Amino acid sequence: MTLHIETPALLFSATSLILLAYTNRFLTVATIVRGLKKTYKEKENKMILLEIKNLNLRLTLIRYMQMAGVMSLFLSVFAMMMLFLEQQVSSIYLFGLSLFSLLISLGLSFWEINISVDALRLHLSDLVEKGEK
Repeated sequence: MTLHIETPALLFSATSLILLAYTNRFLTVATIVRGLKKTYKEKENKMILLEIKNLNLRLTLIRYMQMAGVMSLFLSVFAMMMLFLEQQVSSIYLFGLSLFSLLISLGLSFWEINISVDALRLHLSDLVEKGEK
């Protein structure tokens, strides 16, 4: 198998966009957590505390998603450097690790999205019950 320098370079745009999306998710969740913390200090509602715990898990997943995404980009650049130095075998393994890291990042993203959707369904469940009555 021969790897050309253009192949790892293809990950640059995709990984950059993914990292931007992850950063936007992080900022949105962080803003919600800050608002809920303020509300919890005023009301001390157990439901708010559960939402904060859920959001804390999501923040942790987003951090790992970002780390895996950055690692993917790093390994891709490293693979390109090895190709530049004519180290074909090393570059193939590094590029494979880069793809694996990107796969981990996307898997964590899938998990975080599922948690988000489940939390929204739980949040809206009381409205659905009222609508059925």
